[in-house]
Amino acid sequence: MSPRKQNMESSIYFGTDGWWHGRVTMGVQPDGKPDRRHRRARTEAEIKRKVRELEALRDKGRAPKAGRKPTVEKWMTTYLTDIASLKLRPRSLDDYWSKTRNHIIPGIGQHRLDKLEPEHLEHMYRVLLDNGYAPSHVLKVHRILSRALKIAHRRRLVVENVATLVDPPTVDETEANPFTSAEAKAFLEAAAKRPTFMRWCIGVGMGLRQGESLGLRWPYVDLDNELFHPQWQLQRLTWKHGCADPQACGQRFHRFELCPPDCGTHKGYKRGCPKPCPKDCTAHARSCPDRKGGGLVFTRPKTKKSRNAVPIPPPFIPYLREHRAQQHEMRTAAGELWQEHGVVFSRPDGRPLDPRQDWAEFKELLEEAGIDDRRLYDGSRHTAGTILNELGVDMPTIMEILRHTQISQTRRYVKGRSHLSKDAMRRMGDHFMPRPQSTTETRTEPTDSRTERARRRRRIR
Repeated sequence: MSPRKQNMESSIYFGTDGWWHGRVTMGVQPDGKPDRRHRRARTEAEIKRKVRELEALRDKGRAPKAGRKPTVEKWMTTYLTDIASLKLRPRSLDDYWSKTRNHIIPGIGQHRLDKLEPEHLEHMYRVLLDNGYAPSHVLKVHRILSRALKIAHRRRLVVENVATLVDPPTVDETEANPFTSAEAKAFLEAAAKRPTFMRWCIGVGMGLRQGESLGLRWPYVDLDNELFHPQWQLQRLTWKHGCADPQACGQRFHRFELCPPDCGTHKGYKRGCPKPCPKDCTAHARSCPDRKGGGLVFTRPKTKKSRNAVPIPPPFIPYLREHRAQQHEMRTAAGELWQEHGVVFSRPDGRPLDPRQDWAEFKELLEEAGIDDRRLYDGSRHTAGTILNELGVDMPTIMEILRHTQISQTRRYVKGRSHLSKDAMRRMGDHFMPRPQSTTETRTEPTDSRTERARRRRRIR
């Protein structure tokens, strides 16, 4: 009779099935039963190696939990639904869901978490790049997946976060393209012909974000003390189902087959025909009769620093008072059709301006002013930071005006100008090597020279 093994001691034996088997005691399961893990291999040396690895994980407290591990698709759904939704902002959560549905699940969704390898991620990134996606887009996918796997590792669902073993694509920082002073003036001259003139003055002259400008409301505008309090921002959020069965709710909108090559239904779509729905599609929430949480919504800015008060340039005050008076006239003209939201920049019926319409108007103003195409951010925050720097404002003050949390972020918003660089280097050269004084040719001889020549003549005589 063989002696009884000590507690937590592993056992290795050769089975009748022709495999070597190893049993490792890991502890106790949540229901109180012993947690015994099984490994098998073809050779004795291989099974001993596997047993030693499992024992090392147990001794370090890094052993994964017992039970079958979920697939990447199942874990990403759990992570976004129950974990990330408690911390992320609504727009960020929508972006996480979009990249998960379109890239992560189709690429590696069927792999089990504990069977996921770095090569699987690298292949998925290679496919995305080959399909024309920008490296910055692939990098966002990598960060979303890495964060989800980090939580899985923290909860001992996997031994290691394989995303840390992968080098994502290198992304070159997008270079800012702000307005020059002349372009900014031309842009505002074109905007002066429109009712939204003050919206663009605030965007270009104060560097407010689009959501902050459109979400600005009169109770948070202090004209007497010349301050804006950007406590809210306007954002467009994705609608969510409010019904009990989202799949059945969108039944008449489901499409499970690809469109024909000569499709005329989606001819005007900028992105072409939409992709077919998955079999368990729960989208089409905008058609739900009980939809919730979507549309144009006032939300809080992302950081506490973003809610700091912003000084209003004193020359803007008379124009803002005039703008408010014109808005009162619009309210009187609209009568019962007026919808009170208290926004500074509104439509004729009182509703906030649509961000999409605002973006389209920005592009129209660029064309009217004769300025080449650029991003809305370049024409607002980057322009404000760059012109403040040209006016001699120091970087910490610009950081406070733009409400950044780090000065390194402010430096990325400020772009140097070539004419300022030339002027600075000219002054540097004058400091070390002053310019030589210009000399003029003298045509009259000095008096002492003529006297000296007369004395020489007398001596010779």
